[in-house]
Amino acid sequence: MEDVHNGKGRDMRETSSNYKYTNIQLNNAEKRKLSTFSVKHRDDDNIDDVFPVVNITDVAGISTKGNKDGGLIYKISDPVPIHLTFLFALQQALLSLSTSLAVSLLVAQVVCAEDNEDFKARLLSSTLFMNGITTLLMVTLGIRLPLYQGASPDYVAPLLAMADIDKGGCNGTQPITVLNNITNMTETVFPEGTEETILQAVQGLQGSLLAAGAIHFLIGATGLVGVLLRFIGPITIVPTILLFGIYMTKSITKFAQVHWGISVVTFAIAMILSLYLAKREMPIPVYTRKKQCHVIRYPLHQVFAILIALVIGWLLCGILTAAGAFSTARDSQDYYSRTDARVDVISRASWFYFPYPGQFGKISFNISAFVGFCVATIVSILDSISDYYACASTCNVPPPPAHGVNRGIAVEGFCSALAGVIGCGHATTTYGGNVGVIGLTKVGSRHVFIIVALIYILFGVIGKVSAVFITIPYPVLGGVLVVMFGAFNGVVLSNLKYVDLSSTRNLAIIGTSLLVGLMIPHWVERYENVINTGNKGADDIITMLLGNPNLAGGTLACFLDNTIPGSREERGIAAWATPDDTGLSTIIPSDFSEGYEVYNPIFFDKYKNSKILRFLPFMPNPVNGNMLKQRSLCVDFNRPCSLTGSVILTSTS
Repeated sequence: MEDVHNGKGRDMRETSSNYKYTNIQLNNAEKRKLSTFSVKHRDDDNIDDVFPVVNITDVAGISTKGNKDGGLIYKISDPVPIHLTFLFALQQALLSLSTSLAVSLLVAQVVCAEDNEDFKARLLSSTLFMNGITTLLMVTLGIRLPLYQGASPDYVAPLLAMADIDKGGCNGTQPITVLNNITNMTETVFPEGTEETILQAVQGLQGSLLAAGAIHFLIGATGLVGVLLRFIGPITIVPTILLFGIYMTKSITKFAQVHWGISVVTFAIAMILSLYLAKREMPIPVYTRKKQCHVIRYPLHQVFAILIALVIGWLLCGILTAAGAFSTARDSQDYYSRTDARVDVISRASWFYFPYPGQFGKISFNISAFVGFCVATIVSILDSISDYYACASTCNVPPPPAHGVNRGIAVEGFCSALAGVIGCGHATTTYGGNVGVIGLTKVGSRHVFIIVALIYILFGVIGKVSAVFITIPYPVLGGVLVVMFGAFNGVVLSNLKYVDLSSTRNLAIIGTSLLVGLMIPHWVERYENVINTGNKGADDIITMLLGNPNLAGGTLACFLDNTIPGSREERGIAAWATPDDTGLSTIIPSDFSEGYEVYNPIFFDKYKNSKILRFLPFMPNPVNGNMLKQRSLCVDFNRPCSLTGSVILTSTS
């Protein structure tokens, strides 16, 4: 798989299939054409065509491999045969399903609904539905790259910190077993007031996420992204996000400790398939009209490593449940290893459930959650921008222009606010893992991701689907979460490659920020009444803020990084400062398979000459003959600047 974070990749297996594309004009001096069979007119039943080698032949007749196409079979704007579209879309959809499930379950844990399976099913339906809506808007109205938008784990850390500090907040919400006098049988019920407690917690998150989403939207719509990137670099981001990954250990342990054996088996399977067998390709028997029965090789086990591990762990739990290996007592530690422990939620779930704004009641506001969400918003924006660049590189298109980045961030902010109104309890963000799959499958068509969006919307609307996912045994989830967040921590640390790690300055800032980010929340959680201002409300707010590891460590890292002298190269900001809107003289069209037109909004040709576009940071520049007017991403202290600095797009006349 192509690694979008460290730039490493490996060549796909070559086949004898080649394609012929229509002649494309790269610039006024050079023309090239691609030779052999046409994609649009090839035999759709020939599965081998999924992995071709594209030959490029220039006018002089010199033939080379399709490196300048990035090796893509389907480029961003290319249509894909309908049966292959659904196949590739299903692969992309299933790849990220486990992360969305994990985030939704963690939110349920925070709002005291850990044991309320019916509420968790509704919450997961809302999450899957918003994943689909956000992905659809991003591909059609946002940056328009083939990107998947899913539930953001960055927003969970402040919620978990709040739950750890307010340990008594969920008292009286655990289910109890009572005797039904009518049926003379025992049944599980929730104490009176449980639903009100859950709804009150969700409503507080709704208003906070709505406000944070509005700020997120304004940062994109006004072009203020450049301001952030002038002060926030790897030295700030790495400790901030890493503290979240470390803080997740408590929640992951709650799932894994139900049955360590099954968790270890699930973890081991995922590691073997994704890492130990990473350089192996699985033989897959197929049938085509051209070659009849034959075998192709494809790293299917690597692409679906987590899902395969989840299914095998689930089957193992089913076998052990049937064999009577787990206790039937609800208060037993291994009870939630049973596959039938929560199967009744499937029968109670409705076939169709449409998430809607206000489904959990009147929206309220929680200042502590809001501050935590604001920190998560900054982290999410920077993470999404890096994914934008990774996707552009994978699809072999020019780096994202200012208007594309601004529009993408604005769409993410709008959908985060919408997620708050619906009641998901978390925002949405770009998933880098799906970008890696594009590099593996060589399919970068945005049409595929439109179908991915529709699949997730369908998952969210069909209530039975979410109910089935809720019944996954806890130790299986624990094993999967170890792999997911373990890899997450590794990816975060990979950003240190941009930083001078031989600098005592940098090492001191990173180490101190991590220590303080762990120490302050532990102090607040471990000792009671550490904050006493005389105002109970103020005490609670300050305690919640100090208990957020991202806020404590991230704020200190940002302050030290911007006040202690150090060069931009030493701090890693220069490496992140990839020029966004640069002069066209620095861009060689022949280096890319498609041009900047892939970032244009839909129907752009109808209003591309409108002068009002000059005043909209999230729209392309107005076209005036052959002149491309100057565009800056932001206005930083009354100076026009690009995505990351003072480089601006100058006139090409």
